[in-house]
Amino acid sequence: MKLGFLTACLPQLGLEEIVEWASGNGFQMLELAAWPVDSDRDYKARQIDAANFTNDDAKWVKDLFAKYDLGISAMAYYDNNIHPDMNKRNSYIAHLKKVIDTAAKLDVELVGTFVGSRPDKSPTENLKEIGKVFRELVKYAGDKGVKLMIENCPMENWVQFGLPGNFAYSPELWETLFNEVPDKNFGLNMDPSHLYWLGIDYILAVKDFAPRIFHAHAKDTEVLADGEYKYGIFGRQIEPVPWKSGWWRYRMPGLGEIDWNRFITTLQETGYDFVLSIEHEDPIWEGSVEKVKSGLILGYKHLSQFVV
Repeated sequence: MKLGFLTACLPQLGLEEIVEWASGNGFQMLELAAWPVDSDRDYKARQIDAANFTNDDAKWVKDLFAKYDLGISAMAYYDNNIHPDMNKRNSYIAHLKKVIDTAAKLDVELVGTFVGSRPDKSPTENLKEIGKVFRELVKYAGDKGVKLMIENCPMENWVQFGLPGNFAYSPELWETLFNEVPDKNFGLNMDPSHLYWLGIDYILAVKDFAPRIFHAHAKDTEVLADGEYKYGIFGRQIEPVPWKSGWWRYRMPGLGEIDWNRFITTLQETGYDFVLSIEHEDPIWEGSVEKVKSGLILGYKHLSQFVV
């Protein structure tokens, strides 16, 4: 198993600088952020300009990674692919297809995204619509030798307060999604941090969905006792902030409550031996490039104990 990270945590830096730093600090793979220029998301970046990516660009990127003996684990573009505003939806899907095209040019097998949600429809209606959209997207990707994977983040309060923004956060939803899109090229970017605060057994989830785990994120979760008392499981209600509930927060691996030794061992026992990609969303290690880098190194050191 290899260690890497998602480059979205370093939006200020270009690809060459990130690759050189990652290689010099022991990382073996990078998950490349490829958001469009006009995205209003946080935790996004554009180290790869998928909208304008050429064969010459692909050669340059391949040569760069070869020079530093690094691999590309996946391309990353996470947005709401069933947005109720059809102009926005069509824009997101058009860019996702460009990211898929870019992955094909780079011989990268995986592209990560969200299924998304629309608050004007019921959960069942959402899943039916996701099936319709993603059957076409997965076929588009498969025809180019690329697999689509969904991260299991609920994106709570993202599209509308009080509702999930990504209907792919639980075993119930995964079963339904894989029935809607029964394609071997459709799977999960498994992240235990979301499962932990949702109260879902992340070890059992790995065992039950092992064939669908294409990629794994490494992000930890810390439960905040004072916040748990003040807000309860539904989180902050007065002046809420999307995906910042007040009773838990994301941390670097080793600074939260995930049992990384058990998680990694279970992944390996069920046949996964690809990458653990650190997704840096730790508020303690944000605020500057140097703090983000220090956080990544902390995560790398902790995970290195368990990765052979």
